[in-house]
Amino acid sequence: MHAVASRFPPEHPMKSPHDTLMYQEAHAAADVIAQQLIANADLLADLGARLRARPPRCIVTCARGSSDHAAAYAKYVFETRLGVVTASASPSVSSIYEAPLRLEDGLFIAISQSGKSPDLLRSAEAAREGGAQLLALVNVEDSPLARMADTVIPLRAGPEHSVAATKSYLATLAAVLQLTACWSGDEALHAALQRLPGDLRQGWEADWSALDTGLRDVRNLFVVGRGYGFGAALEAALKFKETCGLHAEAFSAAEVRHGPMALVGAGFPVLVFAQDDGTREHTLAVAREFRERGAQVWVAAPGAAGPDALPLPPGVPAITTPLLAVQSFYRATSALSLARGYDPDVPPHLRKVTETL
Repeated sequence: MHAVASRFPPEHPMKSPHDTLMYQEAHAAADVIAQQLIANADLLADLGARLRARPPRCIVTCARGSSDHAAAYAKYVFETRLGVVTASASPSVSSIYEAPLRLEDGLFIAISQSGKSPDLLRSAEAAREGGAQLLALVNVEDSPLARMADTVIPLRAGPEHSVAATKSYLATLAAVLQLTACWSGDEALHAALQRLPGDLRQGWEADWSALDTGLRDVRNLFVVGRGYGFGAALEAALKFKETCGLHAEAFSAAEVRHGPMALVGAGFPVLVFAQDDGTREHTLAVAREFRERGAQVWVAAPGAAGPDALPLPPGVPAITTPLLAVQSFYRATSALSLARGYDPDVPPHLRKVTETL
């Protein structure tokens, strides 16, 4: 344990889990989203009406890091609730290869906290040149990306000081849901959004301390999700690397049997995200198979019970479950990072804004 503790930078004295910016900013997500939903209501009602009147033939998302994990969630939301095929654009196609894009009658959604990464800006510019409508989901409202966009959906997360994005990520998911609800006119989705801030506050109290003790001394793990929960798995794997120095890889529950399962054996740690929809039975079956191999498996799911369960409130809509799971994960990861000798607010070798060319 002495070697682990020495990772903590000497200029950052040891904190308690509740003192980290990561904890405080994740805790603020419920209030941020409650205010965001009200502030953006008229904007998104108008945008939704315009998109219904002239629906795009496709949606293309463009993002990096946590924002790209939000885009992975958006793909499932858009395709299941709008029926519009959604694909992810590689920024390098425009920024490095300078290839023209043919996006006539398409909707190009650029997602960014800072709105100033050069490769994202070049991709957005190429999309507009290719005939797409440019929509920006951005937290910094006077950023270059916001100024370039045809329409801006402000995330309204406020300043985020921890290098690890938390409330801005959750605000992005909420913005995706509100856009979809206003576009589709889906009353069930509007109802899920109305209860979301309360669900987040309730979920914050869930006890995920099993991750703190179970992952303190490991080096590798898998994170598994499916459907709406796959983006959560991607985000968790990134945060394990970023804040805990822990090598984690994310897989879809539909894909993890295709090769990666060969690595799973006695004691291998696996974190599984599940929600109450058509993916739950298969995802939990994968978790059981891992346990039969002797793996150490934690399952985060509404109503989960047992020694390896990471509880989420029962009865939560499947489409919003990943927001609760990720929020609880952030709280647990703040504690795990400190337990492993790191400061989650100041990961080694990282900056808040990464400006990729």
